[in-house]
Amino acid sequence: MIIHTASAAETRAVGAAIASCLTPGDVVVLAGDLGSGKTTLAQGIAAGLGVTEPVVSPTFAIVREYEGDVPVAHVDVYRLDHMQELHDLGFEEIVDGSRVVLVEWGELVAPLLPPDRVVVHLREGDGDDERVTDVRAEGSERSAALTVQLEHALRSFTGAR
Repeated sequence: MIIHTASAAETRAVGAAIASCLTPGDVVVLAGDLGSGKTTLAQGIAAGLGVTEPVVSPTFAIVREYEGDVPVAHVDVYRLDHMQELHDLGFEEIVDGSRVVLVEWGELVAPLLPPDRVVVHLREGDGDDERVTDVRAEGSERSAALTVQLEHALRSFTGAR
């Protein structure tokens, strides 16, 4: 699904809509260039999952965890030089099914991620705050049902009726 947003608030609203489809154990890959809105979308997802504290980029911390109605782990793998570093951080324990995991730059570590996941690719639009977002579920087991849920939850953003 392709979604166009005109502001950071709209991008967060898309994130909240995505969150309405997520359950503990789901992994969301946030892909896109620097400044494309990955953290802004993560803020919306976290808020949609009941996180009330400020969600900030985990670029330097690598992993930030948040409590909400559904716990959230926000991971940024941009600064990692080797996939082994993700193992060293205990990534297998982070994706243990007890929380929703948001992985910025997740396409870089795709082999380490569960096959069932939501992939969100963001890019800048024409204006300063405009974003073009492509949302899709991948995998086998959960992806078919999740695709239907996402299409319904994001309908108002895509212009579909």
